[in-house]
Amino acid sequence: MTRKASPKRKPARTSKGSLSEGLLVRLRSSFEMNEIDRARFNAITHSDLNQIALSHKLNGKDDGHFSHKVTTKGITNQKTAGLCWLHASLNLLRPRVINNLGLENFEFSTAYLQFWDLLEKGNRYLEGVIELRNADPLDRMWKILNQWMIAGDGGWWGYAKALIEKYGLVPSSVMPETRNNKDTRVMSKVLAELLRSKAAEILRANDKGSEETDLRKIKEAAMEDVYRFLSLNLGVPPTEFEWRHQKERKEKKTAKAKVGVKQDRLTAWKKYTPQSFFKETVGLELSDYFCLYHTPDRPFDKHYVFDEQYCTVGTDEMNFVNLEIEPIKKICLKAILADEPIPFGVDMGIDQSTKHGLMEHKLFDYEALFGIKMELSKSERKRLCAPRAGHMMAIIGADLKKGVTKKWLIENSWGDDKGKKGLWTLYDSWFDEHVDHVIVHKRHIPAKTLKIFREKAERLPIWYWD
Repeated sequence: MTRKASPKRKPARTSKGSLSEGLLVRLRSSFEMNEIDRARFNAITHSDLNQIALSHKLNGKDDGHFSHKVTTKGITNQKTAGLCWLHASLNLLRPRVINNLGLENFEFSTAYLQFWDLLEKGNRYLEGVIELRNADPLDRMWKILNQWMIAGDGGWWGYAKALIEKYGLVPSSVMPETRNNKDTRVMSKVLAELLRSKAAEILRANDKGSEETDLRKIKEAAMEDVYRFLSLNLGVPPTEFEWRHQKERKEKKTAKAKVGVKQDRLTAWKKYTPQSFFKETVGLELSDYFCLYHTPDRPFDKHYVFDEQYCTVGTDEMNFVNLEIEPIKKICLKAILADEPIPFGVDMGIDQSTKHGLMEHKLFDYEALFGIKMELSKSERKRLCAPRAGHMMAIIGADLKKGVTKKWLIENSWGDDKGKKGLWTLYDSWFDEHVDHVIVHKRHIPAKTLKIFREKAERLPIWYWD
């Protein structure tokens, strides 16, 4: 029997820029542990990196005092739901209700707006399927629609604005939180599966030659199932409700409350719709708030719009004016001095300590810990697609020294057991490096900047901010 010759093995592929044997020899010879490195190794392998990289000097300089604070009370808690954008937006409005009604504390129902947010996102998704039904599966917009535009928690001020304008607001007692309102992980997965099943139904009908009007009828029937699913998870949103409240106690509290005495601080029941409640207790025109960005990879003093970036079908896409960071800080200070909170977006994944409630540039000194250099400007981060704003909070204070802002007081939505009873100190250098955008009333924005908003916006692709 003749033996077959073994196929010749192809030589290893070499390519310009590969990790060649010569380069590997160089890398191996470039590092040999000395006594200092052994001490580093022992510390690093047995410790939390942030615990040993935390700059003791920077951590110790915060005295906890602020020269100016917005009048507000209480800390909200999003728990494990990705609703920071909703909490930050509502924390702009919450102080007005507290002050207007003389309350000791107050919270809006996040479950109420979350219901409408997910219903609108479901409708947005199925409309996208109808619009792109003949797209190649490799089309980038098709993949974005099906991968991260379906049933997620995430959002922006523009989402909250559209929802409030359309559906109004209700107190937390009217539509209380549920388990799935605060922990959305399973609910979101099931909702995404439900929506994809309805999308498949639309695509099957399209493959059989159905007209767009018939596809939309399928979508409208599908939304009944989505409404049912959300109602069983979050509750049925009210169309009207009765509500009363207790005014803040002005007099000195007695050690023991008197029994049988009329509670003068308790108001009579009053009937509202969600829209009338927003109008009567908040009374703001949300279209008077504008988004200011600081993104160094785009020209400044220009108007931009995010392509296809909206939640509620029929509303405007998100837009902003890109400014240098110093004008943005001056605008923010004007708002704080006017006793107004500022929702803002940040990259919360770097140089912030939840334990200490601090945000400071190079708060964690990884360079000294590892003996390496990591120089990276904000402009370079943007160019290299480093994470953009993944979290929203509210600025509620500033600390001035000789007219110059040294640090900012931040209201988070992670409960009062995080940070300093729910508050963070944000140092001005961190503002420069990691603040992405702010939402402020037009009265604080210079006329020349407002004029830019009236210019035709340059469109940015939907994946720009990802």
